[in-house]
Amino acid sequence: MGAAATLHIDQLQKVFKRMSTPPTAERPTVERLRDALRDIADPVSGKDIVAAGLVEAVELRGGLVHVALLTDRQRAPAMEPLRRQVEQLLARVPGVQNAAVVLTAHKPAAAAAPAAAPPAHAHAHASGQPARPQLLAEVGAVIAVASGKGGVGKSTVAVNLAVALAQMGKRVGLLDADIYGPSLPRMLGLARKPEVRGNRMLPLPAWGLQTMSIGYLVEEETAMIWRGPMVMGALEQMMGQVEWGPLDVMVVDMPPGTGDAQLTMAQRVALAGAVIVSTPQDVALADARRGVKMFERTRVPVLGLVENMSFFCCPNCGHRADIFGHGGARAEAHRLNTEFLGEVPLLLDIRESGDAGTPIAAAAPDSEAGRAFAALAARVAAKLSTGRPAPGPRIVVE
Repeated sequence: MGAAATLHIDQLQKVFKRMSTPPTAERPTVERLRDALRDIADPVSGKDIVAAGLVEAVELRGGLVHVALLTDRQRAPAMEPLRRQVEQLLARVPGVQNAAVVLTAHKPAAAAAPAAAPPAHAHAHASGQPARPQLLAEVGAVIAVASGKGGVGKSTVAVNLAVALAQMGKRVGLLDADIYGPSLPRMLGLARKPEVRGNRMLPLPAWGLQTMSIGYLVEEETAMIWRGPMVMGALEQMMGQVEWGPLDVMVVDMPPGTGDAQLTMAQRVALAGAVIVSTPQDVALADARRGVKMFERTRVPVLGLVENMSFFCCPNCGHRADIFGHGGARAEAHRLNTEFLGEVPLLLDIRESGDAGTPIAAAAPDSEAGRAFAALAARVAAKLSTGRPAPGPRIVVE
């Protein structure tokens, strides 16, 4: 890599790795950032955007700036050049490492015509057009692998599903969207930083996949103590500033829960659907139910449920034990009127291969676990190719 590329990746690492800018005379402040924004004029009123009331909020965390600009739903597409102008201006302020600017439409902007008030929690763009260009436009289908809670093996399912899809001859990407607990580097056996060309990172190839994780940019022990806007900004960078290229499918390993990362994906990506992972016991199923409802609320089709750790077979005697119960995810899928995509057994080989950086779907495709993931991939591929529901209108959440 040339000197320019090296400098750029150093800057990216600072964004992801450092939570505050060292005290210097050039440390940015919210007041200084607001003053800088006065150099940009509102094309409608002619006033600067601060005086025109377009700047709803400026949030500063270390070197990361998050700005919300007010607009109405009809004017949002025309505001995109102004949004980019604000990002470019803020990026030039000394001490700013990254700037993320979003458009909000939960109340009329100062210069806009009055608009009807949205519902209390969320609404869709009436025009059907996004306020910002959708990310991952070159990907044929983006699949979110999610769970309502942690510890159910979601990342294991995401990695092996992606590998199994690649073994079917598809061009597959794998994105680790779990900012707080990235696991792809260990599960894929990768311990190097991505190369940078120009201003874009190159995904790391592994096991027939193109992959990206924040774990490639920080040390494994680094604690990501970030607020929502920083998570959203990092996730958008990994989607929009990575040279993914044309892909048939991208599998996104989502963080557990129903928070900022899930909303960012629902708003900024045309998700083809979500795969919900659960274990059989009631407490996990209750959380999985909330995950299903969240994706339904954001107009993302739910492709179905997967029951992980479905049963355990003793490797010595072959005795089967339903440690967490059995069949709960199948029954829950029926109750929610969605498809049951399959069950994955609790096997030592799956854990050992994941810890060793060799997904079981690649290491032993003919094993019991390998066949389970191949069957899951076949069902998901069939859902994507035969009349899957189209993603609904994007949702803007207050």
